[in-house]
Amino acid sequence: MSGTERPGARAAPVVPNGSIRPMDARCLVEADESSAIVRLSGLLEPTAAARVRDALLARLTERPGPIVVDVALLRSTGVTAARLLAEIRRTVADWPAADLLVLDPAGTVTGADATGLTVCATADEATAALARTPMAALLAADLAPTVGAARQAREMVADGCARWGVPQLTEPGCTAVTEMVNNVVAHARTAMTIRLAPRDSSLHVAVRDHSPRQPAYAGLAPLTSTGGRGLLLIDTVARRWGSTPVPGGKVVWCVLYAEDEAAYQG
Repeated sequence: MSGTERPGARAAPVVPNGSIRPMDARCLVEADESSAIVRLSGLLEPTAAARVRDALLARLTERPGPIVVDVALLRSTGVTAARLLAEIRRTVADWPAADLLVLDPAGTVTGADATGLTVCATADEATAALARTPMAALLAADLAPTVGAARQAREMVADGCARWGVPQLTEPGCTAVTEMVNNVVAHARTAMTIRLAPRDSSLHVAVRDHSPRQPAYAGLAPLTSTGGRGLLLIDTVARRWGSTPVPGGKVVWCVLYAEDEAAYQG
């Protein structure tokens, strides 16, 4: 789920009425603060696609859980809405308890470009789809970049693994989150948000910070090296991991599976 950064792309600003208006574009993105609905309206031109993408990613980082993108009033040209929304959904697929659903009464989001999208024809269908992605199984915390942050994150992982019935993921989960948090403390040096959620027999972990600096993974570190093994440890315990640029920073995420740990122990 690693994202591709677009040079010069900036997040769409929030205007006083609660809408998010991409700059130099005729497409309006309106976030409903009281619900999971985000409305796209107007003309989505190729030049606006990157900024609309950033606005939706910003919403997904600010609000835990899935969002419903209402495209009833959207027209698109060049880069289709289906292609853009499917790309965003793939980007957040491994984030904890994150998803993107589409409310499309006119049935315009179709075809190969819409592969992987959950497209609903009515608001009732969208509400039912949201109900199938419960938010009860989610732990989140905002932490300062201090020495004690890693300990707090480990406590969250231990708590989550116990309540979600995957105790075998406690140790690898603690290893991964320790390295993710320590990278923020040592390099980003910003406040961070930790989110954890289960999915079937897997544990999804994400750490969002406010630095655009992306982690660099170069494989095995030399034996004489005194550092540089943090990402290697994450790569060792997680089946998948990555770093996604988002407006105002990044999200580093990983996914651990119970069966992987069982096979390793065996």
